[in-house]
Amino acid sequence: MGKKAFTLIELLVVIAIIAILMAILFPALRLAKDQANAIMCTSNLRSLSLAWLLYKDDYDGKLVGGYPSRTPIATSDAWMKPPPTGTDPIEQQKQGIRDGRLFPYTKKVELYRCPGDRRKQQPGQLAYGSYSVAGGLNGEEVEWTKGTENITLYTEIQISSTKFVFVEECDPRGWNMGSWVVGHGGNSWIDPVAIWHNKRSCIGWADGRADKHKWVNKSTMDYAQRAADGDTNVFNKSPYAGESGEDLKFMQRGYQLKGKTALQP
Repeated sequence: MGKKAFTLIELLVVIAIIAILMAILFPALRLAKDQANAIMCTSNLRSLSLAWLLYKDDYDGKLVGGYPSRTPIATSDAWMKPPPTGTDPIEQQKQGIRDGRLFPYTKKVELYRCPGDRRKQQPGQLAYGSYSVAGGLNGEEVEWTKGTENITLYTEIQISSTKFVFVEECDPRGWNMGSWVVGHGGNSWIDPVAIWHNKRSCIGWADGRADKHKWVNKSTMDYAQRAADGDTNVFNKSPYAGESGEDLKFMQRGYQLKGKTALQP
């Protein structure tokens, strides 16, 4: 006696049940993966922040250079170096990390990349390093303000637990060029942040800790998404009209300059 086969209706019911289960499970799986990425990213930034502190201990309180520029200015002591020329952009960027002054304290190139950084998979936007140093901490302010706002000593940082060192950045030009910079006392981001953790970014602080920060303004997340998509027209942007600008103010308060923060003109 032959086995009874499924009817078309029974097969459709089974397929529908599987589809419903997948619709329920996939968001949960994505959230779990995102949480795992955020944990790893926070761990990376904690390690980088501690390495940053160890460097200043070995150099009489002087901060490691935060400006990996393509120009000769401020590159000799940079925490990472511009990628050397070559045909493999990812390996070139890894070599720039190994050539940096912070690498002897970290030993692993993997610490420099967030596992949620999606640029690595996008043609024409291949990037490895996911983090940048705040421009005021011996970084790009040396060029932006001709050094008048740039600090070079750890003792110049006011309340280290409130000043950030490392920021997740998504430079649409590929690797994160220069430092992460924000407008002084105005209404401009200058550089967007990277948001790879469900409306949150991980930040490394000057006291050696790292955590996640949740963004609240739509413009912040829109600029981040545009940068991730490769849009180079995301620099020097302001919050949307009608927004509180809370995200921008948060970063300005944590951006240390010589004797002040970026929120204070």
